[in-house]
Amino acid sequence: MKILELLSWNVNGIRALSKKTIYKDDNFLSWLEKNSPDILCLQETKAHPEQVTEEMINPPGYHSNWSSAERKGYSGVVTYSKEKPTTVEHKIGVERLDKEGRIVTIEHSNIVVCNVYFPNGKKDNERLKYKMDFYDAFLDFTEKKRAEGKSVVFCGDVNTAHKPIDLSRPKSNEKISGFLPIEREWLDKIVDMGYIDSFRFIHKDKPEQYSWWSVRTNARERNIGWRLDYFFVTADLKDRIVDAYILPEITGSDHCPVGLKLKI
Repeated sequence: MKILELLSWNVNGIRALSKKTIYKDDNFLSWLEKNSPDILCLQETKAHPEQVTEEMINPPGYHSNWSSAERKGYSGVVTYSKEKPTTVEHKIGVERLDKEGRIVTIEHSNIVVCNVYFPNGKKDNERLKYKMDFYDAFLDFTEKKRAEGKSVVFCGDVNTAHKPIDLSRPKSNEKISGFLPIEREWLDKIVDMGYIDSFRFIHKDKPEQYSWWSVRTNARERNIGWRLDYFFVTADLKDRIVDAYILPEITGSDHCPVGLKLKI
């Protein structure tokens, strides 16, 4: 049985990332070559493919599938995979939610892998409603996949910390989007429906495990952070989870990569 390694990372701009040293002496491409995950899902790319170098469009050894927002320099995701996917989708099927380039779905080794950059609801109530509408439409999308008999993995920046353990200062953030009851209730709902938070499946109640830190307050150095980035898997994959982890040593963004290893 093979181990499938998947990484997910909100890069906060792939063009800026391509010019940075992200770990020791490695830039993005040398780091990717050395770590060599089977699938790498990037969010908040803020670019169309034609705006980046050929090596960033298709890194050596990888197929790439991009989804970009209609608005330039905003949102966007890309999925790099060693194996050419059998199917690729770029939408969840709701026109007003599909204009921002927030999802790429591929089928890989009979598993549906959704790379998603979920909306941020902090701007105002209108954006919070958009975020919640996206949550619900995305769940409808994955439930259709499950109804077809598919195993589902979804990953990305969910833009919500689920439990008090998943952020440094839960009390002072209870009225802030990213930790609102309505947002956390959606995560409760998907867990009740059989989606497994792979990191908590492996690490249970391990504290101070974060994937995002504010750059304005040097929060990363003090580890004052939030766990906003996840790998969820459907219940049928539970016994296939080998490991789930966070890579806080990787810099280049206000988020760090998170990973999942599955037996396939």
